Amino acid sequence: MRVRARRGWGSGPGLMRSPLAANGASTPGELMTFSLYAATVPSYQQILGGVAGLLRTAETFCAEKQIPPEELIQARLAPDMFPFAMQVMVTIAHSIGAIEGLRKGMFSPDTSPPPDSFDGLRRQVDAALERLANVKPAEVDGYLGRDMLFVFRERKLAFTAEDYLLSFAQPNFYFHAATAYDILRSKGLPIGKRDYIGRLRLKQ
Repeated sequence: MRVRARRGWGSGPGLMRSPLAANGASTPGELMTFSLYAATVPSYQQILGGVAGLLRTAETFCAEKQIPPEELIQARLAPDMFPFAMQVMVTIAHSIGAIEGLRKGMFSPDTSPPPDSFDGLRRQVDAALERLANVKPAEVDGYLGRDMLFVFRERKLAFTAEDYLLSFAQPNFYFHAATAYDILRSKGLPIGKRDYIGRLRLKQ
């Protein structure tokens, strides 16, 4: 998708105005390319890779401290929040699950119980990363402008594919990944921001 960059941010259909323009870094009429794939899938892979690392660290922590694994797996930040295991599963739902939802034009949350072991959670995350690795840029970019529906019980939210990913699925993805990290940190695990962020995509 090619969009014309102008000074400031705009909201016209099919137009993305570069934030760099306000600082004089781009000029009127300059063309830039927006890839829905690049804006989503690589970050899903990066943060889910961090979640996989958190699971390994949590399992080791339990073994070393002789803590029952379920103490962490069922831990919550607050009584009305999902436990750690469900936080992990929701990151999967809002990453590869969101992409698979685009293929059907509809996403509905899976409310089945999450795995009750680190091994089971790790298998789910590994499978999600494998499925994400098979997603092609042309497929995701081809969904631009298509209708997308979120359905949960009686609630229905209509989006375009790009607004579904960028304004709904992706914010939820980061929220639940960060909450999974926060639960482990609150339980005393020796982890930090680097563990959450995962492997950076450095210039080669």
